[in-house]
Amino acid sequence: MDTTVFLLLRLGIATSMFGHGLVRLPKLNAFSEWMTTSFEKSLLPKVMVIPFSYVLPVAEFTVGLLLLIGLFTKPALIMGAVILLVLLFGTAMIENWEAIPSQLLHLVFFALLLQFIQNNSWALDKLFNQ
Repeated sequence: MDTTVFLLLRLGIATSMFGHGLVRLPKLNAFSEWMTTSFEKSLLPKVMVIPFSYVLPVAEFTVGLLLLIGLFTKPALIMGAVILLVLLFGTAMIENWEAIPSQLLHLVFFALLLQFIQNNSWALDKLFNQ
């Protein structure tokens, strides 16, 4: 994979994750209430859903920011993939089948970027020999 292609893919997934977190952070309580309501009839207990609903926007924002600047890229990609795996499980638990293709596509981006991490040339990681 060309380094420019890697950069474009990294920035694409970074923008998505950063944007998801950014718009949810100012309305964190409302987002948590929405998510908790969405999971009321699922197998997942409220005691798990509530903390996750507060952590998710912070995690999305953090992964997005790190990928945008290219710092700790590999750990950020792994963290992003784990977030997507958890989201996929939750989405299946509430039977929101329409959201799964989008989440799978995000996961493919993370996996692809991990596969070609050696092409991560346009990144702050290069300044710090990461």
